[in-house]
Amino acid sequence: PFFVLATQNPIEQEGTYRLPEAQLDRFLFKILVPYPSEVEEFEILNQFHHMANTDVVSSVSAVLQAEQIVNIRKKVKTLVIDEKLLQFIAKLINQTRNHKSIYLGASPRASIAIMNASKSMAAINGRDFVTPEDILEVVPPVLRHRIILSPDKEMEGVTEDVVIKQILASMDVPR
Repeated sequence: PFFVLATQNPIEQEGTYRLPEAQLDRFLFKILVPYPSEVEEFEILNQFHHMANTDVVSSVSAVLQAEQIVNIRKKVKTLVIDEKLLQFIAKLINQTRNHKSIYLGASPRASIAIMNASKSMAAINGRDFVTPEDILEVVPPVLRHRIILSPDKEMEGVTEDVVIKQILASMDVPR
């Protein structure tokens, strides 16, 4: 098993090109990482200062073996998700394809990502079933890089998260 992390610095994009939507769609989440607070910045500096010439890589140890990861993945796939929650996910994705603020809506890969991520969230929370809250928690990081806003909304400074929040607010969440 493996996973890929990528970073994006919105400032230094001169001479680079955006990834095509088909490639972005293969990333499960887009996580927004804000600047650290002054206290956090001090901690970062302090830790780096005290590491000095330490061989950081050798201090890293495995938490799980590959076989354990495969078994956890298999278990998560078997978690229960009610049909009404699957319908909610399908309706949500359809809303992204028909929303006036969105130029390009989410693909079927997005609906699968929401389902799998919400199952993982349920497992993290110690449950063998998905709740609506699991879905609502994973929707923004799953969708924010999978939709393209209309040019007028981009010009207004509207973000993907704002539009996602609008869509969710307009929907009845199953209980």
